[in-house]
Amino acid sequence: MKTVTGVFRSRVDAERALSQLQSTGVASDRTALLTPEHVKDELKNIPIVASEQPGMGKAIGALLGGAAGLSTGPLAMAVVLPGVGQILGLGLLAGAVLAAFGAGVGAVAGEKIENSMTAGLPEDELFVYEDALRKGRTVLLAMAEDDQEAHRFHMLLEAEGAESVDAAREQWWIGLRSAEEESYKSSGRSFGEDEKFYRMGFEDALHARSRCKEYDQVLAEMTAHIEDLQKQYPGISLADPYMKGYERGRDYYQELCDQSKAA
Repeated sequence: MKTVTGVFRSRVDAERALSQLQSTGVASDRTALLTPEHVKDELKNIPIVASEQPGMGKAIGALLGGAAGLSTGPLAMAVVLPGVGQILGLGLLAGAVLAAFGAGVGAVAGEKIENSMTAGLPEDELFVYEDALRKGRTVLLAMAEDDQEAHRFHMLLEAEGAESVDAAREQWWIGLRSAEEESYKSSGRSFGEDEKFYRMGFEDALHARSRCKEYDQVLAEMTAHIEDLQKQYPGISLADPYMKGYERGRDYYQELCDQSKAA
């Protein structure tokens, strides 16, 4: 399975694209819609769960079981994402995505969500979804069975006005780049030369399986990743920029969490 994702400026546009997907025969359990917009009335009827607390998978399982029949759809749930706020998720697949946000990819949201659903999620894109939601966008995901179907989904979402995840990722980094370049000056190295590996470290710190963990819990995996990168780029001094980027990424996510708690 492959995940095809579109980022929409409005929920209305995303819902139209979702309807188009479903009209072509895409089953509802292969789609997910995540939105921060227009959900105040809907949220009154849905339990809110903080994604940073332990046991996120079980909590979402309870929501899935109790949300059937709500006006928002057959399956609806709401969580509070650090730095994002309240998010409404529609569709069975949304449970898998939200569980991944809160508990790392592979977490199972109750018995209704099988491991096969979370296996196809691009865990390295989750922070891009979060940033889009933080900006008031709506994210639509669809699971394709093969490359041909994935291409068809891409074309349909693009035709409905979706921005690609790659484009959203680049916009996210453009918004951060100047501040990160300024911060990097103290290292005495060239940001232009090191940016690729600095950014790799920064993004890896936002990975669902890494964030919110103590530094010593991720050190072994981070070291192994650096060793793999060194094999791919022999002769390049990449460990230092990667580590600095990773540390800045951890600080960035912590700031988002702090801002969310203060709001």
